[in-house]
Amino acid sequence: MPEREREGRPVAGTRSEGRTGLLNGFAAYGMWGLVPLFWPLLKPAGATEILAHRMVWSLAFVAAALLVVRRWAWAGELLRQPRRLCLVVIAAAVITVNWGVYIWAVNSGHVVEASLGYFINPLVTIAMGVLILKERLRPVQWAAVGVGFSAVLVLTVGYGRPPWISLVLAFSFATYGLVKKKVNLGGVESLTAETAVQFLPALGYLLWLSAHGDATFTTEGVGHAALLASTGIVTALPLVCFGAAAIRVPLSTLGLLQYMAPVLQFMLGVLYFGEAMPPERWAGFALVWLALVLLTGDALRTSRRASRALATEISDARLPSTTITTGTAGAVLKAERVASTTPATSAASTTPAMAATSAASAASGAPAVAVPEAGVPPLAEP
Repeated sequence: MPEREREGRPVAGTRSEGRTGLLNGFAAYGMWGLVPLFWPLLKPAGATEILAHRMVWSLAFVAAALLVVRRWAWAGELLRQPRRLCLVVIAAAVITVNWGVYIWAVNSGHVVEASLGYFINPLVTIAMGVLILKERLRPVQWAAVGVGFSAVLVLTVGYGRPPWISLVLAFSFATYGLVKKKVNLGGVESLTAETAVQFLPALGYLLWLSAHGDATFTTEGVGHAALLASTGIVTALPLVCFGAAAIRVPLSTLGLLQYMAPVLQFMLGVLYFGEAMPPERWAGFALVWLALVLLTGDALRTSRRASRALATEISDARLPSTTITTGTAGAVLKAERVASTTPATSAASTTPAMAATSAASAASGAPAVAVPEAGVPPLAEP
């Protein structure tokens, strides 16, 4: 077998994989961006009832998928590790808050404010890295966080109150990502474990609603019941597409694709739902976008420097150039080779953006990829 095929994918196959990954990435973030169109279809069900159905039907969907592919070995290992199991419970509680607030916000006419939460999520993730993990920021990252904080102050004036919906969504998902980084489960497996924790309380609430005659599942027709049941597909399908993208394209590409979701949500809020955008809100959003430009530019510059350093390490190790592949697979292969010839990186030398990328990737269901500072942390699903 030729060396290139034995050590990595052929170039044609790599390009095909890259196109497949990009299509899956666009599909995932496109679905997350358009999801505000879905939740209003579930009225007259309230936000809490919708949330409970989302938990129940998500578990049914992902459990069926795992049964088909026979991927249950992880469950036994998880049950034998109380610490990880506790972290799963915490993750389930935090994502419950995130899902509930998001559904309520969309169905209450706060789509724009909800989109802001996912715009500022990378900034909150990095800030939590400093406050909780005691990481150090580069000057541009400090500037981005400072501009983001200024944006919150401007928006507080604009709304006449703190943008609490945005802050709850951003902080809950940043916490969720931090916890999931510790759990270290795949996206579908993690969603299965979390919805298993949520299942009994959610089912109990739905039965209680039904007993009091307040449930809409059986009173609003077959179409309404089908829409409520489809919340499981709406939750899991983008996650599956994201997982397929994450293993085929560089994280730097995902770092740029991530902005599709909040941009689409923002556009829907302004253009479709007709939410008001007075000048002070535009000013606040402009500051948030400026902070993200600073953060993205800094991450891409650092990524290029890291790539050049990696290439130098490979050259020094005198690895045959014909065995080096392109894309994410090639980056991982190179990283593994360099790891065998260079000292391991200590936890203290991990940069905040690298930690943020890992946390947010875990939150989104992406497999962890051992690449240095590959881009801005991917946002996660609403």
